[in-house]
Amino acid sequence: MKKIMDKVNEGTIRLYIQGRMGKEKLIAVLSDQRGAGESDSTSAAVKILTSVVLGGLVLAGLYALFSGTVLPNLKSRIESMFNYGG
Repeated sequence: MKKIMDKVNEGTIRLYIQGRMGKEKLIAVLSDQRGAGESDSTSAAVKILTSVVLGGLVLAGLYALFSGTVLPNLKSRIESMFNYGG
């Protein structure tokens, strides 16, 4: 019975210490006066928006390149390759 009580006591003390450390960490994070933190969502949103816009521009450029230059040239080459008078 003594061993069980010692283990329960040890577990209780461990939980108490972890709770105190968590509380101190939370207080330190909440009282931090710096402008940027780990949860700075503004810069993440700007990065995502920038990447979406740049990706759209790249896709539009590739579409313009393929539809205006590559595909017509490729189509005429394929038609000339299969257009034999035999």
